[in-house]
Amino acid sequence: MSAVAATLADIAARDGELQAFVAVHDAAAVQHELERALAQGGALQGLPVGVKDIFDTATLPTGYGSPIFAGHRPRSDAAIVQAIRRAGGVVVGKTSTTEFAFLHPTATRNPNAAGHTPGGSSAGSAAAVAAGLVPLAVGTQTGGSVIRPASYCGVVGFKPTYGALPTPGLKPFSWSLDTVGLFTRSVADMTRWAGAIAGQDWSARGGRQPVFGIAWQWPWEPLSASARQALETARRRLEAAGATVREIPLPTWLGTVFQAHDAVQGWEAARALADEFELHREQLSPILRDYLTRARSVGDAAYAQAQADAAAGRARLEELFEGIDVLLCPSAPDEAPPGFGSTGASTWNRAWTLLHVPCATVPGATGVHGLPMGVQVIAPLRQDALCLQGAAVLERALSGPD
Repeated sequence: MSAVAATLADIAARDGELQAFVAVHDAAAVQHELERALAQGGALQGLPVGVKDIFDTATLPTGYGSPIFAGHRPRSDAAIVQAIRRAGGVVVGKTSTTEFAFLHPTATRNPNAAGHTPGGSSAGSAAAVAAGLVPLAVGTQTGGSVIRPASYCGVVGFKPTYGALPTPGLKPFSWSLDTVGLFTRSVADMTRWAGAIAGQDWSARGGRQPVFGIAWQWPWEPLSASARQALETARRRLEAAGATVREIPLPTWLGTVFQAHDAVQGWEAARALADEFELHREQLSPILRDYLTRARSVGDAAYAQAQADAAAGRARLEELFEGIDVLLCPSAPDEAPPGFGSTGASTWNRAWTLLHVPCATVPGATGVHGLPMGVQVIAPLRQDALCLQGAAVLERALSGPD
């Protein structure tokens, strides 16, 4: 039995309770996809992949998490689907997304924190990898929709530099924020497979280990007990492994960047989903309908100022990384919230998404109740290899003795 056939059987047997997938190929279709992928060669070599149902697929329905698009059949594949195929991967199915990648929760459950949300908006992708249904899955991040669910589900999540993975064929929410990201079980797999899909070599270049920065005072909210515990665990383990960890102050402009995210996202979302709001308002969830109502009040001047603040922040990133190579940060405010009424908050992700910098979350720490807490590694713009190198060092440290 091929790996993709075994994957289909496993999804059929186990996904009824997890509900990570919303559409899956049948045996004949996945065999066809496998033959197409293997003909391309590539590092993925027939690897089964799940793709968030916010991306267009020609051979699977694409609903964007909304009843408005139930049964929708695009005529072409999104660029990321084509890139996966060129790298030798096989898209076996579509993973669940929150409605248009916003906040209305999906039916997906968290396989590593029973009774707690898997996060969003890439809930299905994070849960599918955490449950071992697929080794690789694709998500998106506009606020914190890759890093946060990876943290909640206890897997590796990677949001590369904005634009490093292609977005054409993605249903946009905020086009200057939407970033394609990935989920795997290990940093080594992420480095190999993400680089293959992007057509870049993101492996470590050798030389010294990166210097890690850590901060205890942040401009958006205090560290929760779980976030502090995760960071303290990371620092202790890294230092025990011989890594250098430096406490640093954060520049004041980082708070301005954090605040700018709201106006950028709101102004763009009101336009990206204008037709859905104006023509199908009754089919939107109350949380999205209310958000778009408020977002339509974000003025052009506020948007221009927020974009200027974002650009100014990117121009000053060298200050943030002065004396360090990568920065450590909580991946989420806390452990996964109990229940399924919320997907959690993107508080610890928004600034990095707006700054377009690469971020990776590494599992291995826990919160005060013993649930997964990821630790986020942030690197300068276009330093994706450095980000993944730092994540690999952190992964080894967190897997070692305390």
